[in-house]
Amino acid sequence: MEHNMVGWFEIPVHDMDRAKAFYEAVFKVDIAIHDFGGILMGWFPFDEKKPGATGTLIKQESYIPSQEGTLVYFVSSNVQNELDRIEAAGGQIYQPKTEISPEHGFMAVFIDTEGNRVALHSQK
Repeated sequence: MEHNMVGWFEIPVHDMDRAKAFYEAVFKVDIAIHDFGGILMGWFPFDEKKPGATGTLIKQESYIPSQEGTLVYFVSSNVQNELDRIEAAGGQIYQPKTEISPEHGFMAVFIDTEGNRVALHSQK
C-alpha cells in the first residue's frame, strides 16, 4: 500500500448550522459549508502535506445520523481536551477517556448534536 486505507469520511447531519457549530466548538476549527446542488457539505480543514484523512459533515435525505454502524475516530493530542468541550457544545459523552493500552494510547466516544456516535484517539 502506498497510503493509509481511509481517504475520506462523511458524517450525516439533520441541521447543518447546529452540527457546524458543535464541531467548530469541540475541535476549535473552521468548517467551510458548500452546496452541491442540494447536497450540503461542511468540510473539515485539510492540509495535504499532513498525514490522515479528511471528511465532511453532510446533509442530504439519504444520509441518516446514527449511533450504530461505522465509527470515525478523530486524532487528538489528548482526548480529554475535546471531551471537556462536548457537553457545552450540545453533545454528550458516551464513553469517557479510556486507556486502550500503554502502547496504543487512549480513546473516548461521544454523541454529537445530530445523534452520531463519534470517537477520539490520542497517545496521551
